[in-house]
Amino acid sequence: MTLSVLPWLGGGVVAVAAGFVAALLPRRRARAEDRRVAWSSARAAIHDAGVSRDAARTPVPEAERLLARAELLAAARGGADAAREAADHARRADGLWRDGR
Repeated sequence: MTLSVLPWLGGGVVAVAAGFVAALLPRRRARAEDRRVAWSSARAAIHDAGVSRDAARTPVPEAERLLARAELLAAARGGADAAREAADHARRADGLWRDGR
């Protein structure tokens, strides 16, 4: 290998590395933002369910179980899928308390 090939080889390696970084960073940022939005939504749903629980006139065991599951998922601080599941449980519990079942 001659000495004149090394700069071209180095430039090729740098170009490939820059391509990987350019493709990877936006995906990581989008995934992190999706996770933050999902957890924000889950915390809001859990709060709303707690308010409905406090305003309910009668205890609803199924709603209590759903809210406890949502709070457990929130305490574990999983990914976006766990946040969506926690929000779903909290919304269902909120609905049960609002219906008075």
